[in-house]
Amino acid sequence: MAGHSKWKNIQRRKNAQDAKRGKLFMKLAKEIYVAAKMGGGDPTTNATLRLAIEKAKSANMPNENIERAIKKATGNQEHTHYEEIRYEGYGPGGVAVMVICLTDNKNRTASNVRVAFSKNGGNLGETGCVSYLFDRKGLIVIAREDLDIDEDEMLLQAIEAGADEMETTEDSFEIYTSPEQFEQVKNTLAAQGFTFATAEITMIPQTYTTLTGDDLTKMLKLIDMLEDDDDVQEIYHNLDESMLE
Repeated sequence: MAGHSKWKNIQRRKNAQDAKRGKLFMKLAKEIYVAAKMGGGDPTTNATLRLAIEKAKSANMPNENIERAIKKATGNQEHTHYEEIRYEGYGPGGVAVMVICLTDNKNRTASNVRVAFSKNGGNLGETGCVSYLFDRKGLIVIAREDLDIDEDEMLLQAIEAGADEMETTEDSFEIYTSPEQFEQVKNTLAAQGFTFATAEITMIPQTYTTLTGDDLTKMLKLIDMLEDDDDVQEIYHNLDESMLE
């Protein structure tokens, strides 16, 4: 993973979403709704809901929006049923792409995702065609600004907390965990006084693809088009993050 900062990819996604705050809040509310619907409205006993709430708060989503989504999910009345669907395929230049959607209309979502790929030089594949190129990991990012700790000491604390490895960039410490150890590592580091720029379970590419020229332009348009879709929750790809800057 050296030289390939997952955080840069996350920053780009968040920056793009920040420009469309209303759409972002709607997607976060949908994620909270589904988590509460599936596992109950108490975040202390529902880890998926707890992570969704933390994600919403990191995006400065108002508490009343969070509470409204939970109440809607746990109320007695019937509400919209959302289904999670994963699409896999290749972007221009052979970039591996996974798209995670929450939708109440599979036909609409499938059509929109297919159009996004076909318009931008990509093609959808069968389930599993690219997922083997990614590893599911916990990622905790700690900003280095105003942090009085060197790389060796931070690595030691991360490993002692149960992390697998750490990548250091100019701006941040990026700590990787197994999905099973994620909560333990996050809670241990939080108890030691660290605050997180982000903390989530995500998909990390095993290898990266570099694009130039028209392929790069089309790939960036594909990402933007998918991000703009209300049903798309997450986009994972193995485009070299330096291409996103």
